[in-house]
Amino acid sequence: MKSTVETLSPTRVRLAVEVPFDELKPSLDKAYANIAKQVRVPGFRPGKAPARIIDQRVGRAAVLDEAVQDAVPRAYSAAVQENELRAIGQPDIELTKLEDGESIGFTAEVDIRPEVTLPSYDGLAVTVDDAEVPDDAVDEQVSAMRERFAVLKAADRPVADGDYVSIDLKATVDGEEVPGGSTTGLSYEVGTNSMMSGLDEALAGASAGDTRNFSTELVAGEYAGRTADIAVTVRSVKEKELPELDDEFASTASEFDTLEEFRADVRGRLERVRLLEQGAQARDKVLEALLAATDVPLPESAVAGEVEWRQHDINHQLQNAGLDVQTYLTSEGKSQEEFEQEIRTNAETAVKSQLVLDAIADAEQLGVSDAELTDHVIAQSQRYGVSPQEFAQQLTQAGNLPALVSDVRRSKALATVLERATVTDASGRPVDLEALRPRPQVEEAAEAEPEPVPAEAASATSIRPIGS
Repeated sequence: MKSTVETLSPTRVRLAVEVPFDELKPSLDKAYANIAKQVRVPGFRPGKAPARIIDQRVGRAAVLDEAVQDAVPRAYSAAVQENELRAIGQPDIELTKLEDGESIGFTAEVDIRPEVTLPSYDGLAVTVDDAEVPDDAVDEQVSAMRERFAVLKAADRPVADGDYVSIDLKATVDGEEVPGGSTTGLSYEVGTNSMMSGLDEALAGASAGDTRNFSTELVAGEYAGRTADIAVTVRSVKEKELPELDDEFASTASEFDTLEEFRADVRGRLERVRLLEQGAQARDKVLEALLAATDVPLPESAVAGEVEWRQHDINHQLQNAGLDVQTYLTSEGKSQEEFEQEIRTNAETAVKSQLVLDAIADAEQLGVSDAELTDHVIAQSQRYGVSPQEFAQQLTQAGNLPALVSDVRRSKALATVLERATVTDASGRPVDLEALRPRPQVEEAAEAEPEPVPAEAASATSIRPIGS
């Protein structure tokens, strides 16, 4: 077999392949055997008709066509390996020569991974937000806890925002009661505007026993879009009573004896969240800086595949939510063109990230150990709420282990760059990312003792695999 490579662009090549006829013998024998099973020839058992009889009955051209269909994919794969190409996606193959007894020839155009010239990524500098927790953030958390421990008590006064009322509702359209439009003893928090337009305004200032009338447009049911007359009767009015902000509240709401200790714990928890946010922000900014400093031509087939996957994923999510694309676009205030451009931009960023991180992983000679892969499987299984064993089985059955290995390898590449980066907060203080490193999931789930996933068996998860 002979093959040559013509570079069409930094991301696409054309292979020209010629295969001598004697190398087609296995494919010809296979074609004759397959056709012999499909035709009945008098005097021969099924599958035993000789080649010359098949040529007479079916035609040599049909045999050659089946042999070529079998031989070309294997010859293409051999040519890709011979020329050390890193092909992406499916090739466009065109048969250019078929001379019985001589040779066959074909061309194959295919996208390839481009050569990535990496910038220096040692000491990449990024700035993240400060991790300090202001007093008002602590106050907000403590207030939220007070709300949880609030009690309702009867209020002998007119309704005000924040009150909880028990009400009866009756809706009519042109004097006819709306089916399902009446209820009694409904509990409602005034001021939330969460039920129907005009209700909160009608309740304001009413007392227990009062009936107020107002009109509103119905948004559901057989009368949707029509104006209904609503009669609302207040049965009772209750107000929320918050506990005193003191040591007694602290001991009731937490494990601490004093309010000071409770607030210190709240502050500590918020600080830990801020520190984790710093780590995530540093990771994102390092990747952003890395991509901005790297010029990478993008294989169109990889981008198209990523766009297709993202469109499918969005449509699936919308269907699960009972929405369609147009409803979603209206709610987001986007046009179809803006939506499609946003998907493509995100797809291009995802593919570029993958190519750059793969290049770093190659440069750093990073691999994936069984323990690292198992750790990742455990983390992902917890995310999806299944056991590690079940998640690993699903990956294996779907043939997704290689993609998972690539995902882990890229994560290691980004971690390598992040470890060498210079990260400071907005106040100019260095940020110790090592302190944010989570304890390995393998340790946390040691009791489960999952079977390790061998690396040899086998992106951010939103990035589709684009070839080896």
